[in-house]
Amino acid sequence: MSERISSLRETMEKNEEIDTADEPEVNYRGVKAMPYIIGNETFEKLGAIGTLSNLLLYVTVVFNMKSITATTLINIFNGTTNFATLPGAFLSDTYFGRYKTLGFASISSFMGLLVIALTAAIPNLHPPECGKASRCIGATAWQMAFLLTGFGLLVIGAGGIRPCNLAFGADQFNPKTESGKRGIDSFFNWYFFTLTFAQMVSLTAIVYVQSKVSWGIGLGIPALLMLLSCVVFFMGTKIYVKVKPTGSPMTSVAQVIVVAVKKRRLKLPEQPWLSLFSYIPPNSINSKLPYTDQFRFLDKAAVLSPEDQLNPDGSAAYPWRLCSMQQVEEVKCIMRVIPIWSSAIIYHCAIVQQHTYAVFQALQSNRYVGNSKFQIPAASYTVFSMLSLTIWVPIYDRIVVPFLRRITGKEAGITILQRIGIGIFLSVLTSLVSALVEEWRRTRPIIGVYPRRGGISSMSGFWLIPQLTLAGLAEAFTAIGQVEFYYKQFPENMRSIAGSFFFCGMAASSYVSGLLVSIVHRTTAGAKTGNWLPEDLNKGRLDYFYYLVASLGVINLGYFLVCAKWYTYKGSYQQHP
Repeated sequence: MSERISSLRETMEKNEEIDTADEPEVNYRGVKAMPYIIGNETFEKLGAIGTLSNLLLYVTVVFNMKSITATTLINIFNGTTNFATLPGAFLSDTYFGRYKTLGFASISSFMGLLVIALTAAIPNLHPPECGKASRCIGATAWQMAFLLTGFGLLVIGAGGIRPCNLAFGADQFNPKTESGKRGIDSFFNWYFFTLTFAQMVSLTAIVYVQSKVSWGIGLGIPALLMLLSCVVFFMGTKIYVKVKPTGSPMTSVAQVIVVAVKKRRLKLPEQPWLSLFSYIPPNSINSKLPYTDQFRFLDKAAVLSPEDQLNPDGSAAYPWRLCSMQQVEEVKCIMRVIPIWSSAIIYHCAIVQQHTYAVFQALQSNRYVGNSKFQIPAASYTVFSMLSLTIWVPIYDRIVVPFLRRITGKEAGITILQRIGIGIFLSVLTSLVSALVEEWRRTRPIIGVYPRRGGISSMSGFWLIPQLTLAGLAEAFTAIGQVEFYYKQFPENMRSIAGSFFFCGMAASSYVSGLLVSIVHRTTAGAKTGNWLPEDLNKGRLDYFYYLVASLGVINLGYFLVCAKWYTYKGSYQQHP
């Protein structure tokens, strides 16, 4: 038995000496490819956000939905859209590659935006205007079906674009050079800067056209911008670095779990970093990972037994019976990320409220600018969140990071987890400030009545700026940090799936937020304090709801700090006796 295992180990050692110098050289264009990628992203976000940012008001006003129904619908749509990134990432990494996936998804998004624009432009595709009538006519079944078809096409488009865009942009830089590494780090920051700039334009100019001029024209503009996005993307085809899919990365994950279960009764060697089966395919794009002692039950998948057989090249003859230590460590990378990922769910719940209930707060606030007759659209107030992120990102990238780098000696100034933690803390402050502002808004004199909602508070809508500014800063730390974290901590052949993890966290938070709103709405309906979340916020206690979200955020922050303390970064070497 020992002779058999010794023979297998000799084969393993020979395999480690395989020459991989014949790999084709990749021509990285880096910054030269960025105008096409960033241009595509800008037009795509101008189009998508130009529609999605005002979608809550659109279904409320044009399709005559109640606010609680509309909020639930949008939360479900956002959740489904973000969860769609997981199958989209899987198909990209396994079969089509990021370039083809992005191309197909961009066309699908254009078709979705076009369909939604048609629901506004053609009278027969939406219910009659409610006006000042006490009883409004809802949408017919086929009108809702047409609207949901547009939603479905947007889900398909986002499922391909969101997980691939960032990874595709990062693919254009050489990760093995210092300039390439810095290029990737800066790309993440500037990607979100450009994204936020697009959001700002959408939340001001496009939303204004939708709310004050025409829903048909306002929704037609995003469709046109999405068409331009497709054109710009395909213009750069010849210079893109296109990483080919290497087969299903999830198969390797499944093999490790299955084999670890099969070999659960085997005893682990005393020095697993020396004794476990070691093999890396010659053409693997994944970096070699050192042994880590977390999740040691998975190590049994790489324990050599007398029944195991190897191919002449040193690979396992039966991958469902023997896995390599490299495969095991790749699965450990994914499992280590999951606790960090889960902490993002409650974090996003706080941010989601700034895109839903903050809009309703604005509707029942004084939105006039000074003594003028110009009134800021309610959906446009979230632009202040984008503005704070836009201002902070270049300051952080060009001033704060170099300053912190000199102090800490770290390339990024602070660790990724420290950056995420700061954002989670800021999200708690966001909810607390939101509660205080809402309490102040409810106590101000009424200066008018908003149709179908209630009295308009004399409080200026500009009092919403502090909570929205904090939300933007939280996103600048946690959202950007999360995307960078998943990209760097996942195996290289799963980077599209890594990108989908960020959106899956947002999806889960949308569902949790929708569930939380539903539970609070039903639970407090018969309470002495009254319904916290009624149609008329003046009759509710939205401030209590914000305090509830803040309390959950404090618990979540403690959970994150425990997970961050335990976390081991990918590729970190551990000392062994």
